Amino acid sequence: MEIHMKTVMVVDDSRAVRESLKFFLKEEGYSVLEGQNGQEGLEVLSENDADLILTDVNMPVMDGLTMISEVRKTEKHKFTPILVLTTESQQSVMEKGRELGATGWIVKPFNNEKVSKVLKKVLA
Repeated sequence: MEIHMKTVMVVDDSRAVRESLKFFLKEEGYSVLEGQNGQEGLEVLSENDADLILTDVNMPVMDGLTMISEVRKTEKHKFTPILVLTTESQQSVMEKGRELGATGWIVKPFNNEKVSKVLKKVLA
């Protein structure tokens, strides 16, 4: 019986954040796709499947909220869980994200244990 390895898409303009998440996620047994902004994230998603998307909010070219809204328009990822990585404690940004289809939030700075728990819960 083949065990399907879950794929997580990480979209963040910070290379350090992407690298650290990628390293940790691979250690946890996930395969990882990455993009450095919303536009790149959409391009990668158009050619690949992801079981979950982790995205930052504030990025150049296309921000995370715009990307969420675009992802939700696609048949393929209409129901893919999307977690937003954010330093935003502003309620308005979180509400806007939820309206656009975000599944949940992970507030920066975050630790790997917290990310792991949230991913397991969302992907269960």
